[in-house]
Amino acid sequence: MIKAADMLIARRADTRARADFATWKMMAKLNGASALPPEAQNFLESYKTMLAQMGEADASEATIQLMYKSYYAEMGGAGTAPEIPARAREGTNDTGNVTAFRRLPNKPKQGASGPAAKRPLPVALIFGCLVVVYVAIRMYWR
Repeated sequence: MIKAADMLIARRADTRARADFATWKMMAKLNGASALPPEAQNFLESYKTMLAQMGEADASEATIQLMYKSYYAEMGGAGTAPEIPARAREGTNDTGNVTAFRRLPNKPKQGASGPAAKRPLPVALIFGCLVVVYVAIRMYWR
């Protein structure tokens, strides 16, 4: 029987493992693996050995499972790490591509000819009002 607290720990460990693996894999692609902690370098080495034996997707999933079990124990999970439901693992297709964000189309500016259009006050008018208020306050306090 899996307790709710252990399942919460399992989900957190799985999320952390997937995020860390993606980060470490990207750093390795950018030749920054030497800056990673020793634990990360060990996981990447195991990934490389698994990559020689199986496909990239299977090697990635196997490495993530190793990390998940390690994180589960580190986070205080009791017993063996439970199996995470498949719905939490959707969207892990790593194609190596970056999604380009599209800009939203610009909103057309409303014309100033409408009856509800407000004209902005000129800066000089605002400054003049502040001067008048300042002088009025100085005169009042005398």
